[in-house]
Order: sequence, then structure tokens, then C-alpha cells
Amino acid sequence: MKTTALLFALAACCGSALAASPSDTMTKFHAALAAGDKAGAIALLSPDVIIYESGYAERSRDDYAKTHLAGDIDYSRTVARKVVHHIEHTEGNTATVLEETSSIGTFKGKPVNALGLETAVLERQGDGWVIVHLHWSSRKAK
Repeated sequence: MKTTALLFALAACCGSALAASPSDTMTKFHAALAAGDKAGAIALLSPDVIIYESGYAERSRDDYAKTHLAGDIDYSRTVARKVVHHIEHTEGNTATVLEETSSIGTFKGKPVNALGLETAVLERQGDGWVIVHLHWSSRKAK
């Protein structure tokens, strides 16, 4: 509980962490995960973000912080993620970022060679963008 409260306090003070473009926001989000920067990752998520992954749903930033954030950080710190295809579409205060990725490395002692898909929906807030929805899926590369 104290950890989650601390993360939200740090996220609140880091409003300047918001990026100028949706793609920059996604780059910062993944960089924060890979660096183990919980506060940096949380700062880029809307409080009511919805995250779909592997048939599960986190329905808020708090829910994600309590459940999958630590695992996503552990994974991102040991598995290299490379964007192989990127599409961004912005209309007004809403943007969609679609990425196809390749991930190679070792996680929990097992080799990883996976192809991933990410759909991100972002909303403009002030001078920056926050993530309001993420949907991740992956499969083993051939």
C-alpha cells in the first residue's frame, strides 16, 4: 500500500514527464520499464487506463501498479524489444499507436524469441500525452 501511494505521489510530481507526441510517450513508457523506473512508467498512464494482456484486464493505473507492473519491468530489463513496424494516427486529442515488435533475450532462465503486437490509445492532456489503453499480445517467433 505504501509503495503504491509513493508511486502515485512521484507520478503526480512528474507531470513534465509527459512527451510532446504519442510516439514519444510510448518510447518513454517502454524506456521507463526497461530502466526499472516505476514512477516514470506510471506517470505516463492515465489514472483510469485499461490494459489488456494475455486475456487479463487491469482497469486502472492502481490495478496495474499492484499486479503486472513489476513483472513487466522484470521482463523489460532482461529482454531486448525492437520495433519492426510502427503506425501512428492522431485526430484531435486522441491518438492510436500500433507497433509490431521483436523481443529477444532471457527471462527467468528461459530464452525468449517473440513477436509482439501493441495497440496504444493516448489522450492529449495539456502539452503532453497519456496512455488511456494498452493491448498487448505476442507469439513465439519461428
